[in-house]
Amino acid sequence: MPVPWFLLSLALGRSPIVLSLERLVGPQDTTHCSPGLSCHLWDSDILCLPGDIVPAPGPVLAPTHLQTELVLRCRKETYCDLCVRVAVHLAVHGHWEEPEDEEKFGGAADSGVEEPRNASLQAQVVLSFQAYPTARCVLLEVQVPAALVQFGQSVGSVVYDCFEAALGSEVRIWSYTQPRYEKELNLTQQLPALPWLNVSADGDNVHLVLNVSEEQHFGLSLYWNQVQGPPKPRWHKNLTGPQIITLNHTDLVPCLCIQVWPLEPDSVRTNICPFREDPRAHQNLWRAARLRLLTLQSWLLDAPCSLPAEAALCWQAPGGDPCQPLVPPLSWENVTVDKVLEFPLLKVHPNLCVQQVNSWEKLQLQECLWADSLGPLKDDVLLLETRGPQDNRSLCALEPSGCTSLPSKASTRAARLGEYLLQDLQSGQCLQLWDDDLGALWACPMDKYIHKRWALLWLACLLFAAALSLILLLKKDHAKAAARGRAALLLYSADDSGFERLVGALASALCQLPLRVAVDLWSRREMSAQGPVAWFHAQRRQTLQEGGVVVLLFSPGAVALCSEWLQEGVSAPGAHGPHDAFRASLSCVLPDFLQGRAPGRYVGACFDRLLHPDSVPALFRTVPVFSLPSQLPDFLGALQQPRAPRPGRLQERAEQVSRALQPALDSYFHPPGTPAPGRGLGPGAGDGT
Repeated sequence: MPVPWFLLSLALGRSPIVLSLERLVGPQDTTHCSPGLSCHLWDSDILCLPGDIVPAPGPVLAPTHLQTELVLRCRKETYCDLCVRVAVHLAVHGHWEEPEDEEKFGGAADSGVEEPRNASLQAQVVLSFQAYPTARCVLLEVQVPAALVQFGQSVGSVVYDCFEAALGSEVRIWSYTQPRYEKELNLTQQLPALPWLNVSADGDNVHLVLNVSEEQHFGLSLYWNQVQGPPKPRWHKNLTGPQIITLNHTDLVPCLCIQVWPLEPDSVRTNICPFREDPRAHQNLWRAARLRLLTLQSWLLDAPCSLPAEAALCWQAPGGDPCQPLVPPLSWENVTVDKVLEFPLLKVHPNLCVQQVNSWEKLQLQECLWADSLGPLKDDVLLLETRGPQDNRSLCALEPSGCTSLPSKASTRAARLGEYLLQDLQSGQCLQLWDDDLGALWACPMDKYIHKRWALLWLACLLFAAALSLILLLKKDHAKAAARGRAALLLYSADDSGFERLVGALASALCQLPLRVAVDLWSRREMSAQGPVAWFHAQRRQTLQEGGVVVLLFSPGAVALCSEWLQEGVSAPGAHGPHDAFRASLSCVLPDFLQGRAPGRYVGACFDRLLHPDSVPALFRTVPVFSLPSQLPDFLGALQQPRAPRPGRLQERAEQVSRALQPALDSYFHPPGTPAPGRGLGPGAGDGT
């Protein structure tokens, strides 16, 4: 509905110039033009399809300048909408076509030649107006008499009344004429915002202050404004004023926008995007950006907002030296958020990494995408082959000091082993990573050359040290490991708050055993700072390196996410939430199951009466899946160290966990106000349905 006049007065200010805005009465759109021109509104709602620019023969009308003016469209005396009036200035471009010869057109004085010159010019002017969440296009027809046609000169303007827009919104207007002569004109304008929506900062927090009356009901929405595609909603609530909404500074990104509107039918919505120039928002955007491997040949950049970025491959050698860009021979590639990219690789290698930089050539992100699937970094040397005319080629080895030519008398490691590396290349022992007409990249293993001269001496020393260490430390290490307990990473889908409390009770009960449990419920602050993907990768790596186990706790929500992942080959739609570790883990967990690395490292579980183990996707049932609490003894046995406790001790621990878990199970399956069951759920009591 229209905005009350007193709110418009507050928004536009009390300047007499502003308050004297022209008022338009009635909802109809109109058009008028300069004296001498004739024009009318052909269509007020057409498809915005500019099409290709095709040069038109003869003179045409072309837009030279766009001009806007704020006016008021009033349906009642005190209820008006802010409206944008658009004026398009036009000029004549091009020339009449001249006859090729006098014989074809009957001579230069033939009236047939002069007739087009005496005709009027006619054109269609297309205006496009975009202001989230609406977009409109209108078509105006303009006719210029021959007397006003002067090539390269302005002939006047056509005015359209008008495009309605919300207070505080950013509008974009562009225009072109048919027949086409040149590209369309563009204009972006920021409309005034209501003063009762303010943004203030207080240390690490940001406050949204909505100073409205107590009886005013309104909606508040936070969303990510996307350059391409629809906005991504982040948060929405219906509130009653006044309100102060507090945001953590880690939630700020440049494209985070705020929308406010009264809870009334057809109300005007106010949109502001206040964090576009905030340095913290730009830092948070790069912290939230993640490189994600889709297949062994394709990857993409995940980020909340668009990023001016480009990427290149680099070679990361073990030892902590900087990753060396492979530019040239490979070039930088422009990167678009959520758009799949591929590098022209024949084979992939764990030492190949992706470097991500922004338009200021500052390194912002680097990830070795293939390390998780192909293993840790290798002590390989990268050979760069350059091909010249007449089949001439040269080879150099990429080292921290640069690219060392082979053969060479330098003192570097690659130079000393240059002859052997060339022999390995000729005998096919090197892996070709890339190849084209200009050159190639080869990865040659160096393992057999490491410490070759000292092999026998080192072998004797290692055998002696190993025997001595085994005797002195075996009991101590075993006792220390038993005291610390085995590491267990618990992953689950946060279906609802009740299920999260049930997961928390299970994690707390397992901590009473000699187990070191990691669960995202206890790491929310760390996840907010790192992001769920980075947090999960760090926890998984640490757990598996220490010989621990990853527990996949299946629920209906988790099964749905897994099924969707398996069907589409990528993670489920929607950006990762700030605490969504289960969704973030799928891109790393699935390769372990597909490549047979899951047994011994993963265990599945579900709760009796909530999910049957047979409902778990078949791929994840390649590891044991236990139903709790009915199969608690077997589940705890799978979580223990390789030297499991005695059966009696294991049963005692199962009963201990069952007692700790029972109140949470009763609260989840029998909320307050419903009759409780007549018997408890101990180990072996559930029916699995």
